[in-house]
Amino acid sequence: MKNIAVLGSTGSIGRQTLEVISNLGPGYRVVALAAGSNDRLLAEQVKRFRPEMAALSDMEAAGRLAERVRSENCLVEGGPDGQLAAATWPSAGLIVMAQVGFSGFEPLVAALKDGKMIALSNKESLVVGGEILERLGMLDRNRIFPVDSEHSAIWQCLGSPTSTAEVNRIFLTASGGPFFGWKIKKLERVTAEMALKHPNWQMGAKITIDSATMMNKGLEAIEAKWLFDLSLEQIEVVIHRQSIIHSMVEYIDGSIIAQLGRPDMQLPIQYALTYPERKASRTERYNPFGQTLNFEQPDRENFPCLELAFQAARAGGTMPAVLNGANEIAVEKFLSGSIGFTQIPQVIERVMLRHDIVENPGFEDVIEADSWSRRKAAGIIDELTGRVI
Repeated sequence: MKNIAVLGSTGSIGRQTLEVISNLGPGYRVVALAAGSNDRLLAEQVKRFRPEMAALSDMEAAGRLAERVRSENCLVEGGPDGQLAAATWPSAGLIVMAQVGFSGFEPLVAALKDGKMIALSNKESLVVGGEILERLGMLDRNRIFPVDSEHSAIWQCLGSPTSTAEVNRIFLTASGGPFFGWKIKKLERVTAEMALKHPNWQMGAKITIDSATMMNKGLEAIEAKWLFDLSLEQIEVVIHRQSIIHSMVEYIDGSIIAQLGRPDMQLPIQYALTYPERKASRTERYNPFGQTLNFEQPDRENFPCLELAFQAARAGGTMPAVLNGANEIAVEKFLSGSIGFTQIPQVIERVMLRHDIVENPGFEDVIEADSWSRRKAAGIIDELTGRVI
């Protein structure tokens, strides 16, 4: 029996994870659920999966959840402590980290300290904290199973989470998003509605916007650096519009191994849950006959977020946390209509330029850098939009 906690259970990856668990049947049990503020959906999940505990970050929502599941034998927790409780729940052996953004950082640290196995979808936690976790010897790659389709592909091509000694480089594939081939002048007219229409994947709003700006691939490159103990020079981003090859590994002898499949997140989710076994799945199979696969270089000039991510990774220290925090605020403001699409990288770059990097940071330094970057990004957005600061 695998006892599983799902953090971020009401989001896109969290909901798909629960569907995969349901499809797997006996042998997989949900013992803890955690989310942000969606008490209605989390209550439905509690009644369906009957976990031992459930948590919401929003304290008022947690109170409503407690009322909704009063008849269930389920402990309800609220606030940040509730997220940490879910990440370290005693009966849970595998923790699925499906949160979006910086919110996944502290629960990941707590779960690693507690010796849990991790199915990691929350790339931001390694973006901001990979350097610290590596330095402190906490980044046990044998206990972290990647859920992102690209990192799962690399993991499957390697055959082991730690066998990178013979790797020359990896190719992280990117669909290019809905605006592939567009130039700055055309991108200036992009609306949130347009940006949320991804050509291949069904994802949450934040990651869909990140895909459109190419920031998502930059964050994935930083995550891959820490997941697989690679240098940035070993990580190549390639545009692959069909999203059939999910990533490739080139070995030192020139051989390239790729993992293929239809763009369906349930496949990498299931592999992370069942590892080291493979189980039959209900995902649609890829038919290679009559198909053409194409590859192109990314456009770093018109989509500068990708280069900003690489710059932050090269700078190291607290700069990746600043990149991530500024991006989260910029995306939030774009979705609300406060700034334009091309202003997202402008905000991020200005925040990065104003940051004094803390080298060899501790956990508190990263948390402070995240908070600082959000305040600074909000101020810069006020400057860009002409509001009085």
